[in-house]
Amino acid sequence: QVQLVESGGGLVQPGGSLRLSCEASGIIFNIGTMGWYRQAPGKQRELVDAISRGGGTNYADSVKGRFTISRDNAKNTVYLQMNSLKPEDTARYYCNIFYITTSYWGQGTQVTVSS
Repeated sequence: QVQLVESGGGLVQPGGSLRLSCEASGIIFNIGTMGWYRQAPGKQRELVDAISRGGGTNYADSVKGRFTISRDNAKNTVYLQMNSLKPEDTARYYCNIFYITTSYWGQGTQVTVSS
């Protein structure tokens, strides 16, 4: 059974940094695209960053130059380095992977940017 466990969220001041991690377990074959989505209260879930197995990335315009996605295929883990955080980055962040023919989601980790 595939499970995703996210970590690294928390409360940070504007301009600060956080690093999110998401480790997938129950994996036998190669994972395809891995990504991070976020959902703020009253808003739809939106793509933040995604990275293919080969390293190609796709960033939302709102985070370009501030967030960096990376992955460690040997550890089945995807990371999101978030710098220069803004109050509008406040949301619950969800990890997503595409594995074989199915999309899997983590439970999410809360990121709050506030002074």
